[in-house]
Amino acid sequence: MDSDVTERLFADDAGIARAAALLAAGESVAFPTETVYGLGADARNGAAVARVYAAKGRPAFNPLIVHVADLRAARQLVHFTDQAERLAAEFWPGPLTLVLPLREGHGIASIVTAGLPTLGVRVPAGDAAQALLRAFGGPVAAPSANPSGRISPTTADHVLDGLSGRIAAVLDGGACGVGIESTIVGEDPGGAPVLLRPGGVASEAIEAALATPLTRPVAGDLPSAPGQLASHYAPRAAVRLNAQEAREGELLLGFGAVRGDMSLSETGDPQEAAARLFDMLHRLDTTGRPIAVAPIPETGLGAALNDRLRRAAAPRDS
Repeated sequence: MDSDVTERLFADDAGIARAAALLAAGESVAFPTETVYGLGADARNGAAVARVYAAKGRPAFNPLIVHVADLRAARQLVHFTDQAERLAAEFWPGPLTLVLPLREGHGIASIVTAGLPTLGVRVPAGDAAQALLRAFGGPVAAPSANPSGRISPTTADHVLDGLSGRIAAVLDGGACGVGIESTIVGEDPGGAPVLLRPGGVASEAIEAALATPLTRPVAGDLPSAPGQLASHYAPRAAVRLNAQEAREGELLLGFGAVRGDMSLSETGDPQEAAARLFDMLHRLDTTGRPIAVAPIPETGLGAALNDRLRRAAAPRDS
C-alpha cells in the first residue's frame, strides 16, 4: 500500500464491496470473524500474502489459515477424510480449523503453507466475514490482525492500535463474539486426529463428535499450524500465571473467586473469559505494569485460555 492511511470501513454493502475490491487488488484488509479479527489477503497471490507477513512482522516459517465461504470451496483446496467431513458438518461455520492435505491444482500460494504439503482451512461464522468472502469469491489467507506475537485483536480499534498505516483497511464489524482463535485439528500419518491448537471449540466436543480421543503433536522445531510458537499472544509487559493475588507493582487479572483489578469472569465462566481475554490484556497492557493472572481450570475452553496465557507468559526475544 502506497498510502500510510488505513481506511476504516463499515460492514454495510459499500464497506463490504470496498474491502473485496481491495483484496482483489492485492491489498491486505483486516476483517472480523467470530473468533478474532483476521488480516486477510488473497491466498492465491503470493505478493499480497507477503504484505501480510511484512505488516505483522511474522516469521515466514509460520503457516497461515485460509478462510473460505463454505464447505464446497474448502473441498476445492484440500482432500477431506471421513472424520474431517464429520467435523465440518458439526462445527462449520464456526471456530474450527482443519489441517488437511492440499489438492493438486489448489492454487494456494506456497508462502501461505510455509512449504508444508497441508493447509489449514476453515469456514468462519459471522455475517461480516461471510459477506466479505462471498463478495470476494476466493480463498482469503488471514492470521490474526496484530503485530506478530502480540495480543490478538477483538475490535477494529485493537487492529488500528497495532497496524494503522501498515494495512489498506479494516472492516469494522464490532466486537468478536468468541474472542479466542479457532481450534486447529489435523491428522497424524496413521489418520488419527491431532489437536494442533486448542481454541474456540472445546476438545471434548471434538472428541465426542468423532467418538475418539485427540492426540497431541510431537514437539518439533517448526510449527505445523498457526499459534504453536512458544511465545505468542504476548503483551509488552511481563505476565505471571496462577496468581492468587498481585505482587507489588503488578495488576491482577481475576477469574472466579479470585478478584482482580479486572476480571475475565467473576462467575468463573470460561466462555465469558474467552470472549474477554484479549480485550482485558490489551487494556492492562496500556498501563505498562506487569500482569498477574488468576488460575483457570484446565477443562473445556479453559484449556484454550491457559494455552494462550502460557504463550503470553513465555520468555521472548523482545
